[in-house]
Amino acid sequence: MNDELLAAPVATTPDHGYNEDSIRSLDWREHIRLRPGMYIGKLGDGSSYDDGIYVLVKEVIDNCIDEHVMGYGRTIEIKISESRVQVRDYGRGIPLGKVVDVVSKINTGGKYDSKVFQKSVGLNGVGTKAVNALSSYFVVQSVRDGQMKAAEFSQGQLVNDPTPVKTSQRNGTLMVFQPDDTIFKNYRFIPEYLENQIRFYCYLNAGLSINFNGQKFVSEHGLRDLLDHKTDAESLRYPIIHLKGEDIELALTHGNDYGEEY
Repeated sequence: MNDELLAAPVATTPDHGYNEDSIRSLDWREHIRLRPGMYIGKLGDGSSYDDGIYVLVKEVIDNCIDEHVMGYGRTIEIKISESRVQVRDYGRGIPLGKVVDVVSKINTGGKYDSKVFQKSVGLNGVGTKAVNALSSYFVVQSVRDGQMKAAEFSQGQLVNDPTPVKTSQRNGTLMVFQPDDTIFKNYRFIPEYLENQIRFYCYLNAGLSINFNGQKFVSEHGLRDLLDHKTDAESLRYPIIHLKGEDIELALTHGNDYGEEY
């Protein structure tokens, strides 16, 4: 065997400075802000219905829906301008001693306890933390039994944490946020996208009333109302069949069309 081959140096690729100092551990807000797509999908400017700013709205409203499903609060009030969102429910209100934690500590929430939330839209403990981290202005306020606790954040960092005060307001939770324009470039909320989202919340939660920018949305019959809205009665083969149980709801009918899609 050729001794020169045995002695030939092995070619290596430069590591470009990859060493222990290259390994970083991010805190919760840094990770969300650095990789927002993992939490809310695409960023966008609000011109598409699935842009991230609408996911932020959904995350806040979902908490209100969970309170309604558990039997607390039949009304949600939503006010949205081109850049700011305000959502108020009349549920139980966040426990006052945990108001800061539930919006700023990842994997923290009441939905891990099946006694408190038998049914819930969100279970991963991220929701409002992502909203908080991705907002230049974020306020959470909880009212429980004559006491109100609020906290203010900016980009996920706590900037104001006053002590609870007495109040005559009804129990429930208020959240106000403004998406960070350094992440969401030139964004604006389009009312039509929001209205469509709110209508579906009502169809899926019969009896829930949502007041959105002064307009009231409510569905008395749930999915049956959805089919009524989406179909023309004259084109149906038979009246809508509507069945509803404790954990299931069904609305069914057929049209006169033929083909692979209905």
